[in-house]
Amino acid sequence: MAALWLIHIKIKNAAIVDVGWAANFSLIAVIGYLLGGGYPGRKLLFSIMIILWSLRLALYLFRRTVGHEEEGRYKQLRQQWGEHINRKFFWFFQFQAGLNVILSLPFFLAYLNPIPEIFPLEWFGLALWLVALIGEAQADKQLADFKSNPENRGRVCQVGLWRYSRHPNYFFEWLIWVAYFVFVLGSPFGWLAAICPLLMLYFLFKLTGIPATEAQAFRSKGEAYREYQRTTSVFVPGFPKK
Repeated sequence: MAALWLIHIKIKNAAIVDVGWAANFSLIAVIGYLLGGGYPGRKLLFSIMIILWSLRLALYLFRRTVGHEEEGRYKQLRQQWGEHINRKFFWFFQFQAGLNVILSLPFFLAYLNPIPEIFPLEWFGLALWLVALIGEAQADKQLADFKSNPENRGRVCQVGLWRYSRHPNYFFEWLIWVAYFVFVLGSPFGWLAAICPLLMLYFLFKLTGIPATEAQAFRSKGEAYREYQRTTSVFVPGFPKK
């Protein structure tokens, strides 16, 4: 993340921190697989789950970030922080690195589980993960396709999953962490992993997720977004209000 911080200075785009945050989980998965002393079948299955999700998200964010103008959220941070911007962004990047480690708790629990059997609860976690992965990928694609059309500039995306939730990408991202938690419930001390979906929920609703995204949407779309707020669920998909 320190290396990415140096790159962000050169390209003048702090949104690359999101790419690094997503990709770091693949690195942690490789380290856990190589060093963990648990059952190899479980380690392999869980590593595949982590790496597929991590690299898909990182690649999507990379395409959205590199070669494009910096996101409004990060422009707003620059205005709010005033002086010593680069120094403050350095600690912001390091905070994301620390979050990577904390959120990897379920990975460590799975990699250390020596029981030579994949339990039904773990298969259920895998099924839930697959639903969440497909949902998140679909939400990201629908938004990217909407933004790629110049005629939609300044308009609110209400196609596909975005008709039923203002943040379907965040909902399915959170569901990914619920799936990881369910998967490791079969491991010793697996209940400790409950902190991860709870922590993600806190960040999405209170810090870097929904508040910043909606504030930027207000700045760019105005009253159209206020109407979208009135009729559409903020998080869990549901039918629009009349």
